Amino acid sequence: MSSPVPPWLKPLYPFAPHDTRTARGARMSYLDEGPRETNAIVLLHGNPTWSFYYRNLVRALMPHRRCIVPDHIGMGLSEKPENYDYSLAARIADLGGLIDSLGLQQVDLVVHDWGGAIGFGWAVEHEPRIGRIVILNTAAFPSLRIPWRIEMCRWPGWGALVVRGANGFAGPATHMAMHRRSLTRLERRGYLLPYDSWAHRVAVHRFVQDIPLELDHPSRPTIERIARELPRLALKPKLIGWGGKDFCFHDHFLTQWKEVYPQAEVAYYAEAGHYVLEDAGPELLARIQGFLLVP
Repeated sequence: MSSPVPPWLKPLYPFAPHDTRTARGARMSYLDEGPRETNAIVLLHGNPTWSFYYRNLVRALMPHRRCIVPDHIGMGLSEKPENYDYSLAARIADLGGLIDSLGLQQVDLVVHDWGGAIGFGWAVEHEPRIGRIVILNTAAFPSLRIPWRIEMCRWPGWGALVVRGANGFAGPATHMAMHRRSLTRLERRGYLLPYDSWAHRVAVHRFVQDIPLELDHPSRPTIERIARELPRLALKPKLIGWGGKDFCFHDHFLTQWKEVYPQAEVAYYAEAGHYVLEDAGPELLARIQGFLLVP
């Protein structure tokens, strides 16, 4: 069973998570809210967030549309095995297994951070099943641009001590990923709930290690394949919601998205940070609602 949602979190996260098993045997927690239809919105988080990131958007969409929000293995309320294939390719396969197990025929995507590479990795291989796409401060193509703070977390030995030992990735993110406003104490507690020990931060560290900077990185062929195949989705309606004060996925990445998809709508929030859905608040929420809740 999924880890229970603690009572103190219920006011912000009033959901009852479901469980499934991946092909590799790990328990995946996911939200399944709204009408039981085969046409659904799949919302994909990144690192070090979890389905909690989408809580307000799900509450806005679920009266009208089915919303599926997985916690990637090792994240959120999903199982956190020490020994698991945490590669990009495996995460794409885990997502595909969930979508197929739910019998989804048509999928609208909302992606943020690592959710971009994972979501587009599945989408480029299932173009006929893709509807609309919302892109939130993410990438699905290789890049050498990485903040030194994140690069440091990839160093052998030292990186594990920082990320898993000192919670030096998920913890600082609750401050660094915001700019227009600060997370409340309860929101910050919600983001950090799943990552309360060395063992529970395994995937936070593995996500950082899986950034395919090097040409011989194991996930480099996967991200290069995704980048080559992005044009398959050129005709799909897209909304790019972008925070201009993102310390990680900054405007260089936005420029690349505009080059790949020049006809995409862009909602740009110059003072919003990496957690753009939090930082841009009701403005972005309303824009996404209008985009996804079309007749």
